[in-house]
Amino acid sequence: ALAAALPGEGFTVARFEQPWRVAGRKVATAPATLDVGLKAAAAALGHGGPLIVGGRSAGARSACRSAVDLGARGALALAFPLHPPGKPKKSRRDELLAGVPVLVVQGANDPMGRPDDFPENTEVAVVPYADHGLKVPARAPITQTEALDLIVEATLEWLVREVVGSGRE
Repeated sequence: ALAAALPGEGFTVARFEQPWRVAGRKVATAPATLDVGLKAAAAALGHGGPLIVGGRSAGARSACRSAVDLGARGALALAFPLHPPGKPKKSRRDELLAGVPVLVVQGANDPMGRPDDFPENTEVAVVPYADHGLKVPARAPITQTEALDLIVEATLEWLVREVVGSGRE
């Protein structure tokens, strides 16, 4: 949804598939290997404007960890896995301290971290009824399309405020 909507608003979106996914694995590789992949992808882009790094789940963690090294202006964390399912004491809160503005887009029913679980100073956009995949149940009072529209709207508002409106273009 972001790749479809943001270019029309003046933002270039580049997507890449994590190497572990390309290899057909179902579980992410070690965090350091994810960071290497993200940094290589960013270097290959040769972007000319402000860079915002982002990702979903393990990719969100990598984006937050790599943002400063990449010279990013911000990190977009979609479905940030704040902790492993059922293990809230194994928090990954420190990874949110990216040194740049961070927007977490989190499903209200994400078993890896509900919006209220995040530290007080974390900017969180909540996707009602959504799970870790940012999917809403068929019986939810909102449709999947409406959930995606919320994600796009929250992200666009954040980008305009943090990148364009801050004078840091």
